[in-house]
Amino acid sequence: MAGALKDEEALLLRAQNGDREAIGALFERYADALYGRVILPRVGVPAEAEDILRETFLTLLEKVDTYTWRGVGLYSWLRRVSVNKIIDRARKRKRETPLPEEPELLPPSSAAGADDSYLEAEDQRINEARVRAALEKVSPRYAEAIRLRLFQELSREACAQQMGVTVGNFDVILHRALKAFEKAFSGQATDVNQ
Repeated sequence: MAGALKDEEALLLRAQNGDREAIGALFERYADALYGRVILPRVGVPAEAEDILRETFLTLLEKVDTYTWRGVGLYSWLRRVSVNKIIDRARKRKRETPLPEEPELLPPSSAAGADDSYLEAEDQRINEARVRAALEKVSPRYAEAIRLRLFQELSREACAQQMGVTVGNFDVILHRALKAFEKAFSGQATDVNQ
């Protein structure tokens, strides 16, 4: 992983120095993932997805000089650029659509709803990954208390019984677990991607 990041950083530096082959190498590295995992699932039309992919890399070409390397790779930034391009197109399409004579007869836009649903699902996936990562940072006993009470929604008595402690002890464990979880969760970066 570290070697791949070093290669990518070197490609970025070459691209920032005007090396067009480096931009081509970055395109080869990320085009398929952006197209298949980010763009096409959101727009559903291959021709439009290809246009957005092209626009994403044109943005990279235009802004490569201003990009600051943070040691995590370009994928997250390119993904965000792609999603922003998708949103911009949806907004433009919405503005260009004339209002009908009788708006109450129009069905709700399933395409916009599908995009919103996909974005919500993606956000939920990211948040679930953050929760799992935070749970791994707290002690196993604390993680178990949180899982039993909050995820499985067991009663305090059932949680205490499964953990082999009194209800009062379980309450203390859960309180400490939540404090430890909060600290672990808030210590994470707010943008967790692929």
